[in-house]
Amino acid sequence: MPLSVVILAAGQGKRMHSDLPKVLQPLGGRTLLEHVVDTATRLNPASIHVVYGHGGEQVPDALKHLPVRWVLQAEQLGTGHALMQALPAVAEDDIVLVLYGDVPLVRTSTLQKLVDSAARGELAVLTARLTDPGGYGRVLRDTEAQVQSIVEHKDANTEQRRIDEINTGLMACKAAWLRRWLANLGNHNAQKEYYLPDVIAMAVAEGLLVDAIAASGESEVAGVNDRQQLAAAETTLRQRIAAALMYQGVTLRDPARIDVRGQLNCGRDVCIDINCIFEGTVSLGNRVGIGPNVVIRDCEIGDDTQVFANSVLDGAQIGARVRIGPFARIRPESQLADETHVGNFVEVKKSRLGRGSKANHLSYLGDTEVGREVNIGAGTITCNYDGVNKYPTVIGDGAFIGSNTSLVAPVTVGPGATIGAGSVITKEAPADALSVARAEQKTVAGWKRPRKK
Repeated sequence: MPLSVVILAAGQGKRMHSDLPKVLQPLGGRTLLEHVVDTATRLNPASIHVVYGHGGEQVPDALKHLPVRWVLQAEQLGTGHALMQALPAVAEDDIVLVLYGDVPLVRTSTLQKLVDSAARGELAVLTARLTDPGGYGRVLRDTEAQVQSIVEHKDANTEQRRIDEINTGLMACKAAWLRRWLANLGNHNAQKEYYLPDVIAMAVAEGLLVDAIAASGESEVAGVNDRQQLAAAETTLRQRIAAALMYQGVTLRDPARIDVRGQLNCGRDVCIDINCIFEGTVSLGNRVGIGPNVVIRDCEIGDDTQVFANSVLDGAQIGARVRIGPFARIRPESQLADETHVGNFVEVKKSRLGRGSKANHLSYLGDTEVGREVNIGAGTITCNYDGVNKYPTVIGDGAFIGSNTSLVAPVTVGPGATIGAGSVITKEAPADALSVARAEQKTVAGWKRPRKK
């Protein structure tokens, strides 16, 4: 039976005090809505429909890449009214799974239970028991514990508000049933809105079984309505990711101090120290070690490479048995071949270092092609920018660049060349030769340092 997913994402999110619509708030490197769509996609639905609100054109504009159909709810008249906007494009025989754009952490396995129940001809609803159910609709059951209806918090009496089982709003059933029930919804309630949960009482009145499926925990169904709830969701997501990494065999020095804001893929025997941040898509090979306070974004790192403390890697390709840092910065479009060393306070930008080459201290390499087995002395910089244009530097295999050298691009250092320390190289340095470019040293006899009066 085909599955159509409808995600209700029209909420304004006033409590966020933000210019961004609520579903565009960031969580783990992606928006709330992207998390929901990603989870829904794992169910292999025939279609996904996202209902967004008036004034929320930012949502479809920002998330054009999502494989969804966008549906405008011009007036916010309640969740039932929002679902009505999407149903005309859903086939009668489809199962409809209703999700919410601000409930980002529900598990695929939980949603599959809802879909399976709906496929059996039941109305499946997701419920949860909360320590503090305030603000949520309560699940009303009969003496035989069968679900009868949902009463919203604002419409509930004192006794009903003591119930700790709440309706999460997530449900699944046949599209034909939803279409019939929604046509009969009223708005005779405190909010004057068309409540989607009211269809539960309609289903019971028709003699249909309402299957209340319990969520695995409060965090799975927690909505995100303010900054505190967003931070709580971030903590939950971080814990889930850390647990999954350790299950795969990754050593985390402290599971509470790792942030994965994207996709992190790890080989065997990877070890990650505290306070590390991974953004975008990061791949770590076997036996990779990541030191404390490291930030890595969109990088692929080969086997047995060590990244030491306080280094930043962004958009780089790193080979095997490489040593980076501490306090190194590898910028986009850089490639470090196997067995290279980039040490403390070295910055590499849009450059390639050949196998076995080393820049161990206090250097800048920009727009540079470095050959194999090159030694870059401390304090070496490539002067690649004239204020308007960038120019390349080429350093041949086996070259030795003395400390405190400036290579003024465009310039080439030949294979096997040696550059004397303190040189400013402005033209080609021949292969297998020593090039020195220094000002003449002078001594002034009798010169005295200035003294304070």
